[in-house]
This record gives sequence, structure tokens and C-alpha cells, in this order.
Amino acid sequence: MGGTAIFFAAHVAIELAVIIRAVLRPNRDPASRIAWIVVVAALPIFGVIAYLLFGEVSIGRRRVARLREVIKQLPPMPGARASDEANLKAVYPQQYEHLFRVGHSISGFDAIGGNSARLMADSNSTIDSMVADIDAAKEHVHLLFYIWLPDNNGRKVVEALKRAASRGVKCRAMADGLGSRTMIRSEHWREMQEAGVLVAVALPIGNLLIRTLVGRVDLRNHRKIVVIDGRITYCGSQNCADPEFLVKAKFAPWVDAVVRFEGPIAQQNQHLFASDWITYAHENIDNLLRQPIPAARAGFAAQVIGTGPTARHSAMPEMFESLIYTARRELVISTPYYVPDESMQNAICASAYRGVDTTIIFPSRNDSWIVGGASRSYYSDLLAAGVKIYEYEGGLLHTKSLTLDGEVTLIGSANMDRRSFDLNYENNILLCDAELTGAVRERQQYYIAKSKVITRDMVAAWPVRRRFQNNILAMLGPIL
Repeated sequence: MGGTAIFFAAHVAIELAVIIRAVLRPNRDPASRIAWIVVVAALPIFGVIAYLLFGEVSIGRRRVARLREVIKQLPPMPGARASDEANLKAVYPQQYEHLFRVGHSISGFDAIGGNSARLMADSNSTIDSMVADIDAAKEHVHLLFYIWLPDNNGRKVVEALKRAASRGVKCRAMADGLGSRTMIRSEHWREMQEAGVLVAVALPIGNLLIRTLVGRVDLRNHRKIVVIDGRITYCGSQNCADPEFLVKAKFAPWVDAVVRFEGPIAQQNQHLFASDWITYAHENIDNLLRQPIPAARAGFAAQVIGTGPTARHSAMPEMFESLIYTARRELVISTPYYVPDESMQNAICASAYRGVDTTIIFPSRNDSWIVGGASRSYYSDLLAAGVKIYEYEGGLLHTKSLTLDGEVTLIGSANMDRRSFDLNYENNILLCDAELTGAVRERQQYYIAKSKVITRDMVAAWPVRRRFQNNILAMLGPIL
């Protein structure tokens, strides 16, 4: 047998092995299996390499084992003082009980009452509010951001942490190794350490070649968590950066929504932060997790939902779909990245078909042309079902929000795409409160007022080339 024949036989054997591995891989929908089989079979060598680099959801066996061991050993949520038990009881209409049951099945947190909150006015006021809370902190400050830039707002938070550390407040700051690499490599990161701020890197990359061999580089910690003194927390879509977002300035401003919470829900975010902190900083902070829940006043029910590639498969889609199917009068969604699986697309269409006033708001210009094109491939079916589609024209709409029937809100970091479903660590808060949901709904209406409406005639008029490109991008969704 000649050298060429041996090489061909070896290549075929490798391709078959990779195809068999793709077929046998657990927690993968059929569309993803088929897509990878086509890529591996149709693109010799390149297809095999692509699958080995991006075909499986793994951050590395050691990291998976470490994170799961940390979560297993975390103490349970602390109890309440007897005088506070009535305020901490989660009160909400019975028709929403199943939503909080789904949330509990994901993160293990019960819905908890006694919370109050306000929706921040804009990105700059959010940072100013965080800085004010850090300046008022008495015990500890915990931060975790996917993207933390050394720009004006990023440096404001750095300086606030340094001030807090100088007066004896225990400050812990964590940032994603890829999204925040500019900050981590900057003098500001070193200055925080020198000032006494404890810092850690989530999912550090290290040697790029070695990292690609042991786990996917593009699996990231996409969470945005701020917890202050165990009683204040922030949740939303905003990274620690200016709205001008200089790394992608041509899409600016980035338009986000963040909610500042006070109450027991902060303790749940504390647990979520701790799972990441203990994993990567190797500092045990169980003592903070065992402290009784601070005294609470009467307030609304809320629940933290944390997902990721080491959590239950399909957790985030299950949460989204449960909310979508629960809507009876109105469903409004804003998301910058929409690459759904078939069941989620069907759920949204079914919402409109059964008479629910269903609206989705997308950005008009997306920083990812791939995701933007893939998103538009779904417009025709959504519009045919009666879904109202708007494209926001006042910048890159980055807000991830869902409101239903004027009572329930889901807000946080998760997009409605496969990256948030399968690849990224995300954090959201589910809440039931008419007043706060009304504020979020007003913000969504503001987005609509600054948007162009997308009609069936507009989509039908797109040239064949554009529709072909969008559909091809959507077909690649299962492997992106």
C-alpha cells in the first residue's frame, strides 16, 4: 500500500471516529449532530479540526470537577430569623408557581420574598449607583463581570474598590479571562491588588495552544454580578464599561437595563458569586454564606437563576419556554442575539397564534453580523404567526428582558441564542411584581418608540441573495 493510500485510509478512519463521537455525544439535539456530521464529512481535515476545537461543550475535566465539587460543598441558603419569616415568604399568584419550580430545579434556589428594587435610568447612572453603594459598604463588596474595560466607568469602579479596601472593607473582584483581558493586563488590575482588593480571573486562558487541547476557549463566564454587604445586588445586561464601548465603538451606544435589588435575593446572588470565586480564587468564603438573612421588610418574590455548561443541559431554554407558554395577555421580549432552537421558535409563534400580544425587539445593527443575519432568518415565520418585530435604531440594544402579563419579569445576562443556552455561564433574576414589571415594560416601550417596525412585506422584499445568506447562517446555528 502506497503512502497516499495509507494517508487516505488514516484520514477516513479519523473522520469516522469523529463522526461516531459526534453521534454518541450526550445532550445534543439532532440538528447539531447532523450539522457536525456534514461539516466533518464535507470539509476534509478542516472539519475534524473544527469539531475538536468547537464541537463539544467542555471547559476541561479539571475545571468541571473543581466547579462541581465547590457547588456540592457550598452551605445551603441560611434561614431567617423568626421575626422575619412572614416577610420572607414568597407571595405570588398561583398561576406562576410552576415558573419558580423550574427556576428551583436549575439553581436550587427557592423564590424568596421581602425584596424591593428599582430599574436604573441608564448605563452611566448604573455605574454611579454601584460606586455610591461601594463607597457606603461596611463589610464586603463582590463583583463579577464578563467585560470590564479600563475606560471611564471601568476606572470609576476600580477607584471605588480601592477606596473601600483602604477603609477595611473586604473587596473581591472577578472578571472573565477573555472578555476582560484588557483590564486584567492593565495597571489598574495591579493597583487594585496593591490596594488590598482580592482579584481573580474566571476561566483563565493561559497558554492558548494548551487550552484548546483541554477545553473550549470560547466557553466564557458571561455573568454580571454585584453584591454589597449581602443585602444589595445588581442584575442586568450591562458590563462594567462606558455605553460608548470603545472596543466596538461603531455600534455605540450600547443600551442596557440593570435593576438594583435590596433584600434577601442578594444572598442568592452571593451564593452564585461564591461558586465562581471559590473555584478560581481558591478562597473559602463559606462564613459569609452561613450568615442569617438580614432583616427584611415586606416585598416581592424573586429568584436567582444561574446557568452554564456544567449546569443541567437545556436549563435556560426551559426557563424561557416556560415563561413564553405562561403568557396569556402580553409577552414582550428584548434580546440582541436571537438564534433559537426549534422548540423556542415554535413557542414564540404559538404565543401569538393563541392570541397573546407578542412582541420582540432586536437591535437594528448587530455587532455580530453572523448572529444578526441568523436572527433575521426567523422573521418570516414569526411575522406569519402574528409576532410584532421591532428593530431598535438608537444604538446596540443589549438589554435582555422578558415581561409577561404585566406581572412577571426575567432580567439578566442570558441571550436567546445557543451560546447562552449551551456555552456561557449566565445569571438572571425571575421576579413577580407588578410595579417593577411595569417599569421594565415602560423601558421596553421606550425601545419600541425608537425602533422601526418590521413588516411581512419588508421581509418578502428582501433580495434572494440576502435571504439565502440569512438562512445559511441560521443553518450554522447548531455548530456556532
